[in-house]
Amino acid sequence: MFDQLGEVIASVSNSSITLSGTGVGKKSRVVRRDAAKAENCAGVILAIVKTYGIYWEQNLVKWWFTYLVSISKDIKFGLDTFGDMTNDLQGNPQSAGVVLRNVVEQAKLADSLGIDAFNVGEHHRDDFAVSAPDTMLAGIATVTKNITLGTGVTVLSSEDPVRVYQRFATIDALSNGRVEITAGRGSFTESFPLFGYNLSDYNVLFEEKLGLLVQLWGEQAITWSGTTRSSLHNQEIYPKTDRGRMGIRVGVGGSPESVVRAARLGLPLALAIIGGDPARFAPFANLYRQQLTELGKEQLPISIHSPGHIAEDDEQAANELWPAYLAGFGRIGQERGWAPPTPQHFMSEVIHGSVYAGSPETVAKKIVHAITSVGAQRFDLKYANGPMPHERLMKSIELYGTEVIPRVRKLLEAFE
Repeated sequence: MFDQLGEVIASVSNSSITLSGTGVGKKSRVVRRDAAKAENCAGVILAIVKTYGIYWEQNLVKWWFTYLVSISKDIKFGLDTFGDMTNDLQGNPQSAGVVLRNVVEQAKLADSLGIDAFNVGEHHRDDFAVSAPDTMLAGIATVTKNITLGTGVTVLSSEDPVRVYQRFATIDALSNGRVEITAGRGSFTESFPLFGYNLSDYNVLFEEKLGLLVQLWGEQAITWSGTTRSSLHNQEIYPKTDRGRMGIRVGVGGSPESVVRAARLGLPLALAIIGGDPARFAPFANLYRQQLTELGKEQLPISIHSPGHIAEDDEQAANELWPAYLAGFGRIGQERGWAPPTPQHFMSEVIHGSVYAGSPETVAKKIVHAITSVGAQRFDLKYANGPMPHERLMKSIELYGTEVIPRVRKLLEAFE
């Protein structure tokens, strides 16, 4: 099998390739592969196929070459926060109000550095300050200029999709067209009893509401019926946006059913990868691309969401992150019956897994591994993890924008 695969890779790498689909709105261009760089591409593809058993037919191999050729220019970079409750530098807990105001300052810094996206999560617990991410984004919209403003995620199952549309259309106006929703189930269930929903309806709530949300995002008159809210008949929803469209993604934790649903609905995929080698998710990404092809839909971008922290050197980054990681993941683990985090597990994730902690050089290399293993077009770093002080979060954001992102682009140029 692998000899035959090698022949397919060789025939593709030795030919000219038309680049036409890895980036939204990109014009086609034809390139002739440089021999050394073609070998780099071939090595990546062969390693992925051998390790993860990805279907290797010629069209998919061509897709991978096209992706690798253009990814350094097409790749986008974002930042994620849940508004974790923080301590000051002396270890004193800060109020939710301080945390929320600091999140605005973090978004302003990210915007000034030219980072592509800033995403705010939704939780209804005392260890996170943000319970209304769209309200946060509305405030951030008025003090930023260029950065895309999104959620990570909007817990759609316990929301009314019509109101979600209306709030995001309002943010879109305030931001001059910079809004993006990531719809998901969320990793916590507190919102269900809080807003009067039954956990036994977990699947039907998300399935129906996501389908309605997709229709609403088309900004046309809606006719819809289901079991989770009142029916709509030829109903216009206001306000309309200036562009007639808003950004949308669906957040997925890694189940095949969720991946297939995203492809069926024609939604870009946001993969939450919070542990283990990110290359483990390559089969999910491949399933998504295969489903899009079989459904006759254009290929859509895949993004990765993972935690991390950046400092001047690896030791400093790990030492700063570990106490916050222990507090945050330790509490969640205790609630869910997991074993407490250990320094050994933490360092294993830092070195081999999906915790992106280290110097700019170390983190850049890990990001390159993640995006090329999965075939992703975007990487979102969850920079806030547990009660880490605001000052350290700001330094991490600064290093991400000024050093990590340029290094990643430079490393990816090896494939062009």
